Amino acid sequence: MDILQVESPRVNTTDVVVPRVAVFRKEHFNAAHRLHNPNWSDEKNERVYGKCNNPHYHGHNYELIVQVAGPVDPETGYVIDMKYLGDLIKEHVTERFDHKNLNLDTEEFADLNPSAENIAIVIYNILRNLLSDSLDLKIRLYETERNFVEYPVA
Repeated sequence: MDILQVESPRVNTTDVVVPRVAVFRKEHFNAAHRLHNPNWSDEKNERVYGKCNNPHYHGHNYELIVQVAGPVDPETGYVIDMKYLGDLIKEHVTERFDHKNLNLDTEEFADLNPSAENIAIVIYNILRNLLSDSLDLKIRLYETERNFVEYPVA
């Protein structure tokens, strides 16, 4: 009679679950813009954009929330160093857009309507190129206290 041996279950160390956490950095910048489609008549621009089509521009106090999600580094305990993230935002976003006329003073909006949606996408693209591929990025931009956009969606 053969003796059956039962092996103890093996633990696969490659299947370690690394927690993912979202961290947030809030920043602020002031900028002027005009929403205007040059392919439309003045009447249509006024009808679609209203006060935002003011030919003399208008300004907003933008609140920017940058969300970065990823694995927690077991050595540092960080998803990302918040000082580093703050410095990236300051150098590449707030210094670029703060106290600027987005239509006239920035190359990003020379031919792109600076709606809150487009501003969020531009900020996302700037920061996405500066972060590790292992990190997820989301931008929330408040144009007013009650109006905000988020990119990407999902």
